[in-house]
Amino acid sequence: MPVKKLNRFLNDQKVKYVTISHSLAYTAQEIAASAHIHGKDLAKTVIVKIDGDMAMAVLPASLKLDPGRLKKIVGAKKVELAAEKEFQNRFPGCALGAMPPFGNLYDMRVYADKALSEDEKIAFNAGSHTELIQLAYKDFERLVKPEIVTMASPEK
Repeated sequence: MPVKKLNRFLNDQKVKYVTISHSLAYTAQEIAASAHIHGKDLAKTVIVKIDGDMAMAVLPASLKLDPGRLKKIVGAKKVELAAEKEFQNRFPGCALGAMPPFGNLYDMRVYADKALSEDEKIAFNAGSHTELIQLAYKDFERLVKPEIVTMASPEK
């Protein structure tokens, strides 16, 4: 069952979505393989600190966050990955590392990589390491209102 808060929000907004169950997986690439989804079609959520404030960076699983690029785009003094212990209590009902990219539900800014907008659909963790939610990218953008930026580079 997807995280209740997200499920309720999507249903209240009358958004069409599907839940995809997959075998237990933790990394974005493992999840994509387990769910039979191309890595570029799976969005991963990375929690960053931008000048000390938590934010979500959402990008295709096949790409890597470039903190320097994000720092330059947002005009910050410092952008760094947040440690799990710093955000583990911010996402009630979600397994650590499986939070959905809906910062609007958790009072966090969201930056989405432009590469995500190139696909019709977006899939992402639904609060667990065994479920994804897939919906139209346009619905994600309409509901979350992320700032669209180019902050990713190919995985090495």
